[in-house]
Amino acid sequence: MTTILGSPPVAPAEAAEHRSLWRDNDFRLFWIGETTSKLGGSISGVAIPLVAITVLQASTFQVGMLTAASWLPWLLIGLPAGAWVDRLPRRPLMLICNVVSMVLLLSVPVCAWFGLLTVEQLLVTALLTGSANVLFQTAYQVFLPSLVGKERLPEANAKMQGAESATHIAGPGLAGIIAGAVGVLGGLFADAASFLVSTLCLLRVRAAEIGTQKRKTSLLRDIGEGLRFVAHDRYLRVFTVFGAASNLVLTGYQAILVVFLVRELGLGTGMVGALLTAMSAGGILGALCARRIANRFGTAHGTIITLLCTSPFAMLIPMSGPGPRLGFAIAGGVILGGGVVAGNVIKGSFRQMYTPHALLGRVTVSAQFLNYGTIPLGGLLGGALGGALGLRPTMWLMTALVALAPLILLIGPIRTNRDLPQHWR
Repeated sequence: MTTILGSPPVAPAEAAEHRSLWRDNDFRLFWIGETTSKLGGSISGVAIPLVAITVLQASTFQVGMLTAASWLPWLLIGLPAGAWVDRLPRRPLMLICNVVSMVLLLSVPVCAWFGLLTVEQLLVTALLTGSANVLFQTAYQVFLPSLVGKERLPEANAKMQGAESATHIAGPGLAGIIAGAVGVLGGLFADAASFLVSTLCLLRVRAAEIGTQKRKTSLLRDIGEGLRFVAHDRYLRVFTVFGAASNLVLTGYQAILVVFLVRELGLGTGMVGALLTAMSAGGILGALCARRIANRFGTAHGTIITLLCTSPFAMLIPMSGPGPRLGFAIAGGVILGGGVVAGNVIKGSFRQMYTPHALLGRVTVSAQFLNYGTIPLGGLLGGALGGALGLRPTMWLMTALVALAPLILLIGPIRTNRDLPQHWR
């Protein structure tokens, strides 16, 4: 009989243990640090394009290149990163990544004050902080099971995803407030400070992580093992292909969204932040509903239903305009974001529980190599098409493809089985 990911009924003692996750000091510290860091990243995700547009007068294609540069490291170092993470202690690695990112972000306003800031520096900063993020996120995915145990991974992932969604709501609004109060460069100081908070929280975590393995095999062999596991597994293969296609087209419109709001709709920096905040609100609902959806429809069918029903609402975004028509962008962002986050909670918990822990770093990064590797392509595609076809036609094209992407999930066993298996065998 197949063991499923959805939460079964639990005994009172088990329920008490389940409810105690917020009382776990190590998880609470980790949650605070990661949430603060995500908030800073959400602020700079708006601040950096605004710096490029308002300070450096960057073109649409250059703004798209900034998005591409921050995700390009998944293609450049994504695969070896998984093998490194399976060999190295994860917490020290995450600490180093935080410090490097903080220094890089501080360099941007410093150079701007001396009149030395260029688009090229923004691109290099995005590339290097993106590289640190590859290592951090891979280590984070492997470290979390050590922190909470596999039985509480669905709850932990829901809490982490819910917090991340909240930062996507608060971040753009804060970016607009900071830009209005101290200028667009202030958002980069906020992001640097968030890495400091994350570092201090990680230093206080006392949980012992699951030991790393001293491997005698070559790095290339380790990389190949992770790729083969993903390629040959019928569940991971479909999710990976879907993630790659979905991220390509999602990034295609998101890369030019700020430009669209500023230059097509004529919004100011504060209004851009407020609108992006409203569009991101659905992520919290998605995180809160993910487990209920999994229990009601099954983890496999729930993922398909959620994404198929919410993705078409992305096409409301290019229908937006000044005044009341801004409501189209808000509605599209809320519904789409809710579906994406709910799907991510279910899929992320599935991969962490399903994959043998000795392979988890390599399998995670092999999937993300394709999932995230298409993001820089999407950024370049959105920027290039935005410059060639115009902003609104490009938004129509990309959001139409967003609506079609979940059809990939109908291939293979995900549509035939109600639930995703919990253990690989």
